[in-house]
Amino acid sequence: MPDPAGTDAVFAALADGTRRELLRAIVAQGPCTATELASDRDITRQAISKHLAVLGQAGLVSGHRDGREVRYQADPRPLDVATEWITDTGAAWDRRLGRLQDLLGRRPSK
Repeated sequence: MPDPAGTDAVFAALADGTRRELLRAIVAQGPCTATELASDRDITRQAISKHLAVLGQAGLVSGHRDGREVRYQADPRPLDVATEWITDTGAAWDRRLGRLQDLLGRRPSK
């Protein structure tokens, strides 16, 4: 099934703990560079850049040139799509489990 909203890309990007940590840092600190993000972590600037590229492909961050550096800022909109998917899936399971509970509740006890 196609994924026009990019839900798969969002979940794939958030599947990695380092990327979640970087996204949290960008949200908390505001726009920052890969160099600034690497200075607080035990990871190279090049590795940070690769993680930021994955986050960017998912639409979770965007980079804007500031002189020689690129500043990354968070975009929470793709998280809305993921949240909607989680909510819809949870509601579907709640309905299924409710029907099962109703069915089991009608069974005669032995």
